[in-house]
Amino acid sequence: MRKRETIQKIITKSSDLADRGYLLPRYDVEKVTRKTLEDPRWVQLGAGNIFRAFLAPHQQQLLNEGVVDTGIIVAEGYDTEMIDVLQRYDNLTINVTLKSDGNLTKEIIGSISKYVKMENDSEDFILLKEIFRKPSLEMVSMTITEKGYSLVDNHGELTPLVKADFENGPYNTQSYLGKLTTLLFERYQAGAFPLALVSMDNMSHNGKKLQNSVFAYVNRWVEKQLVPIDFSEYILNSGKVSFPWTMIDKITPRPDAKIEALLEKDGLEGISPSQTLKHTFVAPYVNGEETEYLIIEDNFPNGRPLLDKTGIIYTKRETVNKVETMKVTTCLNPLHTALAIFGCLFDYHFIHEEMRDPDLVSLIKVLGYQEGLPVVMNPEIINPEKFIDEVINTRLANPFIPDTPQRIATDTSQKLSVRYGETIKSYVASSTLNPHSLKIIPLVLAGWLRYLSGIKDTGEIFEVSPDPMLPVLQPLFSEFKLGKTNATQEIETLLRNEKIFGLDLVEVGLSDSIISMYEEISTAPGSVRLVIKKVLSEIKSN
Repeated sequence: MRKRETIQKIITKSSDLADRGYLLPRYDVEKVTRKTLEDPRWVQLGAGNIFRAFLAPHQQQLLNEGVVDTGIIVAEGYDTEMIDVLQRYDNLTINVTLKSDGNLTKEIIGSISKYVKMENDSEDFILLKEIFRKPSLEMVSMTITEKGYSLVDNHGELTPLVKADFENGPYNTQSYLGKLTTLLFERYQAGAFPLALVSMDNMSHNGKKLQNSVFAYVNRWVEKQLVPIDFSEYILNSGKVSFPWTMIDKITPRPDAKIEALLEKDGLEGISPSQTLKHTFVAPYVNGEETEYLIIEDNFPNGRPLLDKTGIIYTKRETVNKVETMKVTTCLNPLHTALAIFGCLFDYHFIHEEMRDPDLVSLIKVLGYQEGLPVVMNPEIINPEKFIDEVINTRLANPFIPDTPQRIATDTSQKLSVRYGETIKSYVASSTLNPHSLKIIPLVLAGWLRYLSGIKDTGEIFEVSPDPMLPVLQPLFSEFKLGKTNATQEIETLLRNEKIFGLDLVEVGLSDSIISMYEEISTAPGSVRLVIKKVLSEIKSN
């Protein structure tokens, strides 16, 4: 048996990889890297899966076709340990696309020219400052998760890092967005060159949230006379610095063991996922679904990247907002979160397994088609009903996407206000719809309350997924027992929390039904299943 080879060695043997079905870069990777550092056009903040499985392959396509001659510089400001892992593989990533028919593609991605750590006084950060001073830079994209844009803690107080950065100005900044604002100050000092700052994180009005956070740093620094007022005028000038809104959609789960085994069978070794001290799973490969959407507001003051040549859509802000609202509030994310909550309660370990559960499939169909579509914001460029069809029949049901309810359940408290609160608001505001007609959304919220107890439908204990609100929420359920009256005054108070739910559920009049369902699904082992069946039966009979 021949000796197995590491990815670094085998990547130099194009014929070996091509024979094994790998798509390879059709350009000189080293030449592109040199050109990128000399004439950078795209900096990405965040080295996670969504970037490496989605954005980097699109740039690779442009490089393969000779449309562009530069790659992407990737900076990581939260979990820099990821960079240590990824640099071991010569900045290369294996992108595995998992299709619903069982076929897959394996592509070696070489469009990432450089990984750098956003650590003060490091050679990396000095290099990053130099890059931001270059007139050629067109776009800074970022996938730093929704939490990365928040400047305050759960109590509404500035986090210690942000507070320190507000006081110290653009020198030795510690927070992620503080470092970004420091880099923008470098660009201002170099000549106030134009730039687009493009959030590609999965959240409503992402460009506006990024803009507000950056403005907060700039305004504070100007107030304290740490930077000239002209810097503020530079950031506020949309002809100089823009914050396009985007909608991104692609399922990119954690690196899967089955994919690792497949790659090892091809002769690659040393590719096992690592878990960093900050609990990030990172590997030299990524796996994701074939379906993907990226809609970007067409607002680029220093030249627009040519991503429209690869199927990415540039359009007006209004359309981006409609697509994003459609996806996040009605057609995908609410369904995903419902499956996550009940998947944990039913001890499912993969989303596609849940899609073989007729009760859960019926539940998300009612949630999407009956409760969501009546208030959907139709973006016209995508048909909402067909989008739901694709989500339910193809995407979530794809047995080759190893996504888990446990992963989707992460940070649920940060998601409920958008994924369900916005729909409830639309019902309240409607002259023809009644929020009391909603049955599945209250059931999902009741399920979330039960989920916080950490008790499965069988009565067994499970580990609740990470969530910044857990220290506040879980004590409310510390005395939870099946068969016990679990609805406390504290839970009713919780349902008034507009930050979590987007509105006061007591005031709206939905708290009684949520609490009643919560009590009902907490009566005995199996009660979650029984109540779901009961609610679905009542909906069907009406």
